[in-house]
Amino acid sequence: MKARTRAAIREHALRCSAIRGLDATAVEQIAAAAEASPSTFFRYYPAKEDVLTGDGIDALAVQALAAQPPGLGPVAAVRAALASALASLPAEDLARLAASARLGMSLPMGSEFVGTVEALAGAVARRAGGGCDDFAARVLAGAVIGVIMAAALPGADGARHRPGCPV
Repeated sequence: MKARTRAAIREHALRCSAIRGLDATAVEQIAAAAEASPSTFFRYYPAKEDVLTGDGIDALAVQALAAQPPGLGPVAAVRAALASALASLPAEDLARLAASARLGMSLPMGSEFVGTVEALAGAVARRAGGGCDDFAARVLAGAVIGVIMAAALPGADGARHRPGCPV
């Protein structure tokens, strides 16, 4: 029952937010659509934005990565793990994951990320003689921005012990 309630809240939050935007969607509207109370919403999600991150894909990807053969290099292992994890999801979960990602990109921090990726992708595409909708340029720009974000995380200065890091 709890998993069903959590899923219903998430589903209705994504649906309502896709129509109105997350900022313009009240927790009360989401709860009512999910046939729950606002206090029930907050039992499952501490903040409205948390409905975007509670998809479980992180744990699924980590588990799939751990299952990769030891001799596989890190890039190939991550690629295979993500392909495996995504292939294991039903179509409705993939659609929900995509909707959640799009919604996250519409929030202030996400839209700033999108703007940076688009600016860099445009520059890469122009340099290569492509158009501004060049998918490869967008993927490269996203990867570069992801690297910059990872390098800026706590512990990137070479510290060996960080919260959540067992080493």
